[in-house]
Amino acid sequence: MKISNRFTLTRAAFAPIFYLIFNIPNWAHSHILGIISACIMIPLLAVIELTDYWDGHYARKYNEVSDFGKLFDPFADVMLNLTVFMCAVSAGYMPMILFVLILYREFSQSFLRMIALKKGVAIAARKGGKLKTVFYIISGFFFLTLESYKRFAFPIPEFIDTIIKNSLCYATFSLFIVCVILSWLSFIDYIKSFYSIIKESD
Repeated sequence: MKISNRFTLTRAAFAPIFYLIFNIPNWAHSHILGIISACIMIPLLAVIELTDYWDGHYARKYNEVSDFGKLFDPFADVMLNLTVFMCAVSAGYMPMILFVLILYREFSQSFLRMIALKKGVAIAARKGGKLKTVFYIISGFFFLTLESYKRFAFPIPEFIDTIIKNSLCYATFSLFIVCVILSWLSFIDYIKSFYSIIKESD
């Protein structure tokens, strides 16, 4: 397997591992595990997200850009980001309706890629799709910052604790809204750009 694709595979493989690290403390009702997970989650996600840079870097460096890579890379991104959003839903930070809207968008985008692939066209990520992914990542880190803060349970005055939690909560929710908007705007852009392919498949 090419070096670039190994990094992509790592990103996809770590998605379920991240899900377990996030949820095991809740399943076990363990405060100690909660603190341990709070120390791990953000650094782990940062390293996983860096593989997105590394796979692109090595693909260009060693001329490994391929149609498979153009499909595998966004697949791994979606798998990881949806996993993070599932954690946000289970923790009560992301309303289910927002997650469903993003899920429908990603399924629709995958269907569009399959149609294009049938016509011999591999749809690579466009600027709108990349911007959407950036906000997926940012919102994920905000959500994990809020959750980690709660798991650490710092002994500070209640009013300060409330301000911090509310500020992070509002920022996280606002970012989730932006993610939904950008995801559908980028999908519309994909449809416009590849409309001819869709029309030929009718």
